[in-house]
Amino acid sequence: MRFQKIKCYAKINISLNIIKKLKSNFHEIKSIISFINLHDLVFIKKIKSNNHKIVFTGKFSKGLKKKNSVNKLLEIIDKNNLLKNKKFYIKIVKNIPQESGMAGGSMNASSIINFLVRKKFLKLAKKKLQAISNLVGSDVILGVNQSNKYINDKHNLIKIMNKTGLNLVITKPNFGCSTKSIYSNLRLNNNVKTSKKFTNNNLGFVKLKNDLEIPAFKKYPKLKKLKLYLSSLPNVYFVRMTGSGSSIIAYFLSKKDALNAQKSIKKKYKNYWCIISKTI
Repeated sequence: MRFQKIKCYAKINISLNIIKKLKSNFHEIKSIISFINLHDLVFIKKIKSNNHKIVFTGKFSKGLKKKNSVNKLLEIIDKNNLLKNKKFYIKIVKNIPQESGMAGGSMNASSIINFLVRKKFLKLAKKKLQAISNLVGSDVILGVNQSNKYINDKHNLIKIMNKTGLNLVITKPNFGCSTKSIYSNLRLNNNVKTSKKFTNNNLGFVKLKNDLEIPAFKKYPKLKKLKLYLSSLPNVYFVRMTGSGSSIIAYFLSKKDALNAQKSIKKKYKNYWCIISKTI
């Protein structure tokens, strides 16, 4: 079997509101999710072996933990013998930075699930598929059926039909944010009004927010300074951290404005990672 090549797109949170902490230690959230054209590359094929072979390469593969989302997924699948002892060789080229708020690891796991289901190596009912995804990580299910989504306070996924068509300048400092650390410093205020329910034609992006900016900015003041600088750039539509950070995204309506902004950012923050992207 030849390697199958899969583009594994990064996820961003256009908004993120934390409702409450659950007994499971996870949090109930409301969020608007979109995917962007930044992607990892996943190469996968079935092999004759007693064990899976997993290899990470690319700019952002360094320091990747052994207990990552891909390993965790395969351990869960094998524990339940869902692949009937079939083994796979998986090579992943990491173009999405770690601890950047773009769920690179979770989307890798999602892409592998999608491949295994599509090729009928994995035959699961929808509920079982969701349960396995949740065991790997809370973001994994978002990539199983990739599309723009709105997560409501019942954690239901509502598909947003229209494309957002936004140009992004993504800037990540030379440090990452641990999701666990940022959530542990979150102070919930039950009186804060969360985002209203969105319709396909009423997204009101500018007025939205990411509740995790407060604990992230407190722990890493450089993130707050970065957001203030990005917010001062000409013709910026809005600026928001994605996920638990550390990437801050400046959104633009035109690619030309985004390219001009990128030049300014690279001049000021020479050792920060900064790229142009677009919602898909």
